[in-house]
Amino acid sequence: MAHTGQPVVDEMALRLVVPGDDGLLLRATLRYDPADPFAVEATFRAADEAISWVIARDLLHDGLLAEAGVGDVRVWPQAWQDGVLDLVLIELRSPDGQATLAIDAADLEAFLRRTLDVVPRGCESAYLDLDTVIDRLLG
Repeated sequence: MAHTGQPVVDEMALRLVVPGDDGLLLRATLRYDPADPFAVEATFRAADEAISWVIARDLLHDGLLAEAGVGDVRVWPQAWQDGVLDLVLIELRSPDGQATLAIDAADLEAFLRRTLDVVPRGCESAYLDLDTVIDRLLG
């Protein structure tokens, strides 16, 4: 069953974590398209620069609870305030360098909850249009 629902898109602020500094404020757009049900596209912007990464939705979800991911993308809960998760860190690595970003946990949770309303966790393969995936791979 291919899903033709509307993508879930959220804009939010986050910080580039810089040791010994307050960091740099960035804007991020998180986009979840039910046509690609396993992935979240994250576009990070500072001034005129924009960088996009594709991150597994499950990785973001798991990173709200404990350290998750190996390699290019890692996510983990960082700061708690009065027993409530306050910040989540996302570490991105590439051959050009690495960046650690701090994102408001409530903003990330709200975005993920909206994606789960569109495609429930564990049901992603039912929404994947395999014909389109194969066409992209062969095209």
